[in-house]
Amino acid sequence: MSNPKSGNITRTVPTVERSTREASLGQRGVTVWFTGLSASGKSTVALLVDLILTEGGHHCCVLDGDNIRRGLNADLGFSPEDRNENIRRIGEVAKLFATNGTIALTAFISPYRSDRDRNRQIHDVGDFIEVFLDCPLEVCEARDPRGLYAKARSGEIPEFTGISAPYEPPLGPEILLRTGEETEEESAARVVAFLEENGYLSVDRP
Repeated sequence: MSNPKSGNITRTVPTVERSTREASLGQRGVTVWFTGLSASGKSTVALLVDLILTEGGHHCCVLDGDNIRRGLNADLGFSPEDRNENIRRIGEVAKLFATNGTIALTAFISPYRSDRDRNRQIHDVGDFIEVFLDCPLEVCEARDPRGLYAKARSGEIPEFTGISAPYEPPLGPEILLRTGEETEEESAARVVAFLEENGYLSVDRP
């Protein structure tokens, strides 16, 4: 829980209960948190899941690392402190979507385990699904679609996760995707199957 600097704050209680909103949407709100190295497939798989679910009549949103840093988090860099704040803000935004019945798909490297664990803790039980894209560094580096690893190796990009900055893999993710071995479509299908099997896609409509 964050400690706001302002003292005169009163929580607004929604007039529409979460259960009512979820019943209207026919789904349970949840944050699906994709984490992994750069080029492990986070954004691609999240966008595929979004497409599959949307075509199935579900309400989703994708929060992507690069897009968020162009707007909401444009003031943040890549120091450990800024990475921490970047992930904290996204956790709070994703929670707002989830508690309003939306399936929030977040695609962030989020290298520090403590940051991801904190975001899990601010969500209600069952509202946070961690998806680890376990892709070997050499595979990610071979893909390198934007040439970031090459720049990191040459020293052009400091504090680059996996090269000059650490990545702490999840210890017990709900979903483990081996994106160096399976196709992006196979990975996306497994995420959708998990959501369906665990009741996130089947809330009865009024």
